[in-house]
Amino acid sequence: MTLIFAHRGSSGTHPENTMLAFKEAARVGADGIEMDVQLSKDGEVVIIHDEKLDRITGTPGFVSDRTLKELQTLNAAQSFKGKVAKERIPTLEELLIWLCNNHLFCNIELKNTFFMYPGLEEKVIQLIRAYGMEERIVISSFNHYSLVYCHQLAPEIETAPLYRDGLFMPWVYARAIGGSAIHPSIHSAPDRIIQSSMKAGILVRPYTINKKPDMERLYGLGCSAIITDFPEKAKKVRINFEN
Repeated sequence: MTLIFAHRGSSGTHPENTMLAFKEAARVGADGIEMDVQLSKDGEVVIIHDEKLDRITGTPGFVSDRTLKELQTLNAAQSFKGKVAKERIPTLEELLIWLCNNHLFCNIELKNTFFMYPGLEEKVIQLIRAYGMEERIVISSFNHYSLVYCHQLAPEIETAPLYRDGLFMPWVYARAIGGSAIHPSIHSAPDRIIQSSMKAGILVRPYTINKKPDMERLYGLGCSAIITDFPEKAKKVRINFEN
């Protein structure tokens, strides 16, 4: 069965990367969640996608310029103003504590291409181990050097390269950097790449799958998982497809 990962939580219907969006993903029956981590000025692992705060919170500046206490005074639901009350920027630890009470898988994307964030890999892995989540976590990033480092630090935790453009034989590349999955853009995931990768034992989780025809195509291929902004829609399409 193709698993459904909620992209930044149920971000199509709720403020992205907030506990509200993650809880909604669980409520509608997603199999997992995807989220993004960066470091605050004081070195805390926080969940937010953009390096700049503007789009998410309506506040200028960078995540890395604010302490955790300062970041959590901001409203991560700014884009849902009038629809959702104020939501805090959560920490990775807060999320992991919540995951202890359910069975969701979790894709942690390291946002370390704009800023390198020294120590991010170690801190994320330390938290994963502290909460015994090694079997339920996959670490992904567009920074493949970072993924190699994660694999060296914690070979027991799955890693998966994210990529937007065509990779030649991505299943070979994934293995070469210690990965056991690939997370391609939907535009770089034709049927033959998905099928060849899975045949080689590499899991495939394309992003961001929001259209019904794309969902049906990937379900038909038996793709390992999809990453979607609309987990409830994806669940309904999967149920209809299976019937």
